[in-house]
Amino acid sequence: MTTPPGPPVPPAGEHPPAVEGCVRHPDRATGLRCTRCGRPACPECLREASVGYQCVDCVADGHRGMRQAVTVAGAVVRRTPLVVPVLILLNVAVFAWTAVQAGSIADNSASPLFSRWALWPPAVAGGQWWRVMTSGFLHIGPVHLALNMIALWVLGRDLEMILGRLRFLAVYLVSLLGGSAAVFLLGDTRVPVAGASGAVFGLMGATAVAVVRLRLDPRSTLAVIGVNVVLSVVVPNVSLLGHLGGLVVGAVAAVGMVYAPASRRALVQSGVLVGLLVVVLVVFVLRDASFGGMECFEVDNEPYCVRTD
Repeated sequence: MTTPPGPPVPPAGEHPPAVEGCVRHPDRATGLRCTRCGRPACPECLREASVGYQCVDCVADGHRGMRQAVTVAGAVVRRTPLVVPVLILLNVAVFAWTAVQAGSIADNSASPLFSRWALWPPAVAGGQWWRVMTSGFLHIGPVHLALNMIALWVLGRDLEMILGRLRFLAVYLVSLLGGSAAVFLLGDTRVPVAGASGAVFGLMGATAVAVVRLRLDPRSTLAVIGVNVVLSVVVPNVSLLGHLGGLVVGAVAAVGMVYAPASRRALVQSGVLVGLLVVVLVVFVLRDASFGGMECFEVDNEPYCVRTD
C-alpha cells in the first residue's frame, strides 16, 4: 500500500478543526493550552509548572495567593543590600569633604568640619548634641576609613538580609549612639573621638545574636569579636569604650529583632529600640548634669569650652 504525499486530506464534507489564537496574542494560532485554566496560549505565554504548563496569568494569580517568605526578624527576603552601600558612600563622602577642607588625605582631621562634628564630651555638654551622631561618620585618615568600611561591608551584607533594611538601619544607628554614650559617660573629656567603629561593633554583636538564633556555629563569630576587643585594648588611640558600648547595644537590639514572637513582632521590636534609646538618653542627661554650665566655641578651628556657672 502507498500513501499520497502531503498532509492527510479529511473526508469529503468534513473540515479540520479551527486552530484557536493565544488568549494574550489573538493573532498567534496555537494548539497549546494552560493546564490550569484551559485557555489557549502560545509558547511565549506559558511557564513550566509542577504539572504541565500554565499561562502567565495563572502563574501570577498563584504567586499572589502564596505567603511571602520572611526571615527570623520578619523581613522580606531580598538578594541585594541597599542600606550598607548607602552608609559606605556617606562615610566616604564625609571623609572626602574633610580631606578637601584640610588639604590633606592623611591629616583630614585638621578640617573645620571634623572639629565641629567629632565627639568631644564637653562640647556635647555645652549644647552641641549633634556630635553624638555626626562623629560616627568621621574617620581619621584613609586606613581608619578603609578598615571600618570593609568591616561594614562584610558584616552588614548578610545582617541586612536577615533584619531587613529598616531594622538594620535602626540597629546600626542605635549602636552608634550606644558607643557615643559610653564615651560620653566614661571617656576622657580631653580627647575628641570619631569613627564608625561603635556602630560596626554593634553589627558584630548583632551578628553573633543572629547566628545563635539561626542555630549556626557561633565560635568563629565570637572569635572575631574577641580579637577585635583585644586589638581595641592593645592598639593605641583606639576608643575601647566606644567599641564596647556599640557591641552591647547592638547585641541587645538584635535580641529584640530576631527573638520577637511573630504574633507581636512589630510591638516587641519597636519596644526594644525605644527602650534602648531611653537608656542612652538617660545616660546623656545624667552625665551632662555633671559638667555643669558650659559654653563652647572655636578658636582656629579647635573647640574650646568654659564653665559659665
